[in-house]
Amino acid sequence: METAVKNDREVNEILQPRLRKVVAIKKSRSPSRLRMLWQRLTLWETWDWRIKYILLAPVWAWCCARARSPWFFTASNPSLTFGGFDGESKMEMYAQLPPGTYPQSLLVRSDMQFEEVCQLVARSGLTFPLAVKPDVGKMGLMFRRINTREQLQHYHRHMGCHYIVQELVDYPLELSIFYYRLPDEERGTITGFIRKDFLEVTGDGQSTLWDLIVTHPRAQFRLREMRSKHKEKLDWIIPAGHRHCLSPALNLSRGGRLVSLEDQKDDSLVHVFDKISHYNGNFFYGRYDVKCESVEDLKQGKNFLILEYNGSGAEPHHVYGNGYSLWEACSILSHHWEMLYRISRANHKKGFPYWGFARGWRFMKKTSKHLSRLRSLDRKFPVT
Repeated sequence: METAVKNDREVNEILQPRLRKVVAIKKSRSPSRLRMLWQRLTLWETWDWRIKYILLAPVWAWCCARARSPWFFTASNPSLTFGGFDGESKMEMYAQLPPGTYPQSLLVRSDMQFEEVCQLVARSGLTFPLAVKPDVGKMGLMFRRINTREQLQHYHRHMGCHYIVQELVDYPLELSIFYYRLPDEERGTITGFIRKDFLEVTGDGQSTLWDLIVTHPRAQFRLREMRSKHKEKLDWIIPAGHRHCLSPALNLSRGGRLVSLEDQKDDSLVHVFDKISHYNGNFFYGRYDVKCESVEDLKQGKNFLILEYNGSGAEPHHVYGNGYSLWEACSILSHHWEMLYRISRANHKKGFPYWGFARGWRFMKKTSKHLSRLRSLDRKFPVT
């Protein structure tokens, strides 16, 4: 017993200085508040969306006034709840895409027992690793990779709302394509074509994960989130050359990097998304998030899967991937909102009504409450 106590004491004496050193490194390498403030002030892309969009409020108000409805956009994609602006179901969206163009997906209800979930997954033929995400969500909130039954059980226990289990798509590229089409026209327009890169760090064999996070040009703006999501890994020494993913979601709001593919847009790409848009006849305005083997394969309509179609609430992400100034970005967004108005007005004239004020207000409040809960959960829920 005395020997064991002595050994524990010796181990403690060895480890404590190392732990104090790690804490000191964390503090010394944390970016100064002054430098972070300066970067936030000079990089408009990092501003809160409410600050960026306040400049465009008159444009949106003018669209509402001309339509005589605050919910004019609900007619833009008539078969999507709320026009796909917010709070729509992903399973509802998948059901309107051509078969074979989206991942195999299962809806899991929040009231299901976990054994029922396991039976559902087994009957479908899906195997680990899997992807999971809320049926109603946005910005990659609570999107996770699930490697084991235990991880799935943990997710199911904490989720508290309907979610989707689907095959984990392993194509190497994730792309975003912003597409719109006027209802009486056969051919649409692709305004944005970008590649999404993961928020990740590359090890040097000496630095801890936390060291790499606080010096990363984008991760340093998300320190509280990173500390919470990777709390069990912060002291890991990342091997030299090893790339460690900090967020499984490639959304801009989750730290993903957007790279312009503007010079690769062509007629063949437009043809692929014209065909998809015409399949159900009611997708006129939005952004397709796609994983594919290569850009050339996508243009040929093969080896790709649509992860999501974001409707009237979709942001044209290419404003961030082309080096635009804030004023240029505002001009692009204004053009897209004008097209959204024109599409909605055309559909309204065809008999698709705008939502009433009370109905839209209740739906927005319900969606806001749901998304607020997801944000809170996402900040604390571990990344595997």
